[in-house]
Amino acid sequence: MRLLTAKDVMNPNVITVFDDMSVDEAAAVLVDNEISGAPVENRDGQLVGVLSLTDIAEASAEGRQFENDRSNPEFFVRGWEEKLSVEEMRRFHVEDEGVLVREIMTPTVYSVDESTPISEVAETMIDSHIHRLLVTQDEKTSGIISTSDLLGLLVEVE
Repeated sequence: MRLLTAKDVMNPNVITVFDDMSVDEAAAVLVDNEISGAPVENRDGQLVGVLSLTDIAEASAEGRQFENDRSNPEFFVRGWEEKLSVEEMRRFHVEDEGVLVREIMTPTVYSVDESTPISEVAETMIDSHIHRLLVTQDEKTSGIISTSDLLGLLVEVE
C-alpha cells in the first residue's frame, strides 16, 4: 500500500491575491469568490502571507495604523471555507484606496511540500493548532489541505 502524501489529498483550486494589489482589489477577489481569506503571493509566485476579511476589517477600523508587523498565526484557525453572504462581505472596505495587501496581510504562512506524508500533515496541523495548510511545490502554492479533507480520508477507509 502506497503512503498518501499532501498532493494526494490537497484541493488544487486555491485562489490567491498578490501583495502589490490594493486592498479594495483583493477584497473584490474575496467577495467574487465568496471566500473569507486567501494566500498572498509576490509577483514571482512566492508565498509571502495570507489575507483575511479580519485583516481587512481591522484595516478599515478608524484610526488604524498600517504596519507590516502582523505575525499572528490565528488566521489559520479561521476558516477560508467559511461562506459569508455577498452583503456581509461588501461591508469590508478600506477608505484609503492606496493601501496595499502587503501592508495589512498576516506574513505568517503554514505550508507543507506536496511530498509530505499525510501523517506529517496531520501532526503539523495538530501541533500548530491550525485547520488548514497550504501545499507547495518549489515554494509556490499548489493546493490546500483542510481538516475536513483529512476527515474525508476516514470516510474512504470504511
